[in-house]
Amino acid sequence: MEVEEGGDRSSAAEPRDEWHLLTWTFLAVLVPVLLTLWCSVQRSKRAVLMKEVFRKSKHDWRYTDLFSKPTYCCVCCQHVLRGAFCDCCGVCADERCLRRADRALPCKEVVAPARDDGSLAHHWVRGNVPLCSYCAVCKQQCGTQPKLCDLRCIWCQTVVHDDCKPNLEDEGRCDLGEFRTLIIPPHYLHHINKLRRRHPDEYCKVGIGGGGCTLGMEPSSDLLQVQCRFPLLPPPLQVFDLTKMPPGRALQLCTLLPPGSVRVLVCGGDGTVGWVLDAIDTMKLKGQEVFIPRVTILPLGTGNDLSNSLGWGAGYAGEIPVEQVLRNILDAEVVSMDRWKVQVASKGYYFRKPKVLSMNNYFSVGPDALMALNFHAHREKTPSFFSSRIINKAVYFLYGTKDCLVQECKDLDKRIELELDGERVNLPSLEGIIVCNIGYWGGGCRLWEGMGDEPCPPTRLDDGLLEVVGVYGSFHCAQIQVKLANPVRLGQAHTVRLVLKSSRMPMQVDGEPWAQGPCTITITHKTQALMLYHSAEQTDDEEDDSSGSEADTPDTPKTVPKLPGLANSL
Repeated sequence: MEVEEGGDRSSAAEPRDEWHLLTWTFLAVLVPVLLTLWCSVQRSKRAVLMKEVFRKSKHDWRYTDLFSKPTYCCVCCQHVLRGAFCDCCGVCADERCLRRADRALPCKEVVAPARDDGSLAHHWVRGNVPLCSYCAVCKQQCGTQPKLCDLRCIWCQTVVHDDCKPNLEDEGRCDLGEFRTLIIPPHYLHHINKLRRRHPDEYCKVGIGGGGCTLGMEPSSDLLQVQCRFPLLPPPLQVFDLTKMPPGRALQLCTLLPPGSVRVLVCGGDGTVGWVLDAIDTMKLKGQEVFIPRVTILPLGTGNDLSNSLGWGAGYAGEIPVEQVLRNILDAEVVSMDRWKVQVASKGYYFRKPKVLSMNNYFSVGPDALMALNFHAHREKTPSFFSSRIINKAVYFLYGTKDCLVQECKDLDKRIELELDGERVNLPSLEGIIVCNIGYWGGGCRLWEGMGDEPCPPTRLDDGLLEVVGVYGSFHCAQIQVKLANPVRLGQAHTVRLVLKSSRMPMQVDGEPWAQGPCTITITHKTQALMLYHSAEQTDDEEDDSSGSEADTPDTPKTVPKLPGLANSL
């Protein structure tokens, strides 16, 4: 009898154990799912709230999941790993303190009246000073204590200890610091705005004196390294994202500044520079020629041949601090650069206007244009894949290797006629023709000079001449780039005319490719642009060929006097 009762109890316990197991299994699965959903909902709510705060705020907040250096909240003074920082004034805040930071900590005022004595007051921000900063009073290092300490002026970048601030000898007057000639003072814009509204006659006379300022233009929103540092120096009014505002609108700021005082820093590739130069040409057509700026480049494109020709290097990856970039701009020389008009008149379409393009670097027909056309077509399909300069060059290499086997552009000499200043040129058996305005081509190759073993006329940016060369194919282009072969020098000319008699051929102007049928291409001088030339640094090719001969420095520019500083005219 006892055995039967024990058996009944064990059989009754088995279903309870199964239910316990099922219950705990269900909870083990359901609880993480619910927690994940709850966290996702809270994260989305937090993102919506922060987006709303960012939209209404006068600060230019940028959110980060992890600060790259020890950072303290400017409101609660606590150490913060995740939060937001202002791109303009450097204020940092925890998520919970964002609204309080908005109310309590003002950002840079780009338009503000001056003090009674006509000077600008310091705008101090406490803590999170740049690494290796030194006090302007005692010359000791700042920011070394593990707390929110020390002060930095967001205009002149002066750093002082909390205890040393009363001993500053400037009496609270801010001189805008080392880069004062590159910053538009807020009281200047306040004065201009008041004149425009109350005294239009005096406003029209503004800008008789000289000056200097820099406008930064960024072509895309993924340039975080540049965007996170550059706005800390000039005010946010001087930095434009060209994905949100076309250069024509951004350049209207030049009309508020003294004539000949503005320098424009274009952060991008040669195509972005051409876009800005076209907008400057539009300013000339509007009668604003006295306000046109001087253009310089921070090379972030794939080829960067124009940047290389002007001495700014073949690429920028953050190896040079932004402060040094601005110092180089201050030391740069103003040069004139020829710009050219490319007219493409299709055969058989007599009543259609010719296609008109602007050229700064080069025009080509043949294998290099074919590689650019294939690259452009695939980048249009999958733009996210072509986000790296190394990947872009690898894709170019693959297309060049393919063309070496296929030779789609062979017998070009039988399909095209070339005239230089009205004289017909007998072409050898070529696959491509390249018309150059600058010294560099193909991502850093000195095309006209080749290996330098043959004498050739020097090239200049402002001589009104184009250099015309031919190539035998993609393999010949590769040999030229590694200095194993010379191009076929066809001559120099003021006007170049090409007639494509039959079939379709790939063509490009400054990296913008297309497939073209029978046509007549005429390249004539358009205008000159004022560029900034940096001669302090040598490119890799110049270091290798430092013989000092005239042929080794083809783009020796013609300089004009430097510009005085804006601060001296205010």
